Amino acid sequence: MAKYIAFIELDREQKTDMLGVVFPDFPGLVSAGNDYDEAFRNAHEALAGHAEVMRENGEKLPVARSLEDIRLGWDGFSDWDGTNYAVAYIDLLPDTAARKYTISMNAGLMARIDARTRNRSAFLASVAERALGGK
Repeated sequence: MAKYIAFIELDREQKTDMLGVVFPDFPGLVSAGNDYDEAFRNAHEALAGHAEVMRENGEKLPVARSLEDIRLGWDGFSDWDGTNYAVAYIDLLPDTAARKYTISMNAGLMARIDARTRNRSAFLASVAERALGGK
């Protein structure tokens, strides 16, 4: 699992409360949010989507750099030096990799699921995707 650094800053130029997010390891990838929680969630979603497109196009993902490597080697760092920003580490999990999980559930609910499908995992994954606004 790779952890990429994201810089989060209040967008002072636009005079709004939006928090802008940039990823030094992914030139051009930006995100934003109305508060830190939303900015962090949106940053994770933006990174995951960008990585998925890169994989589909046969591109290799960049190696995640340390903060010191970014400070010394990222041309854009001078725009951030001396400003008020937060650094977040964003996990990039391969969203296509199936993993085994153990969950606890009401037995009656599990029986209703089993009556509806032969594949619990696929059923629960599709319901979760819909509930979370995914695919």
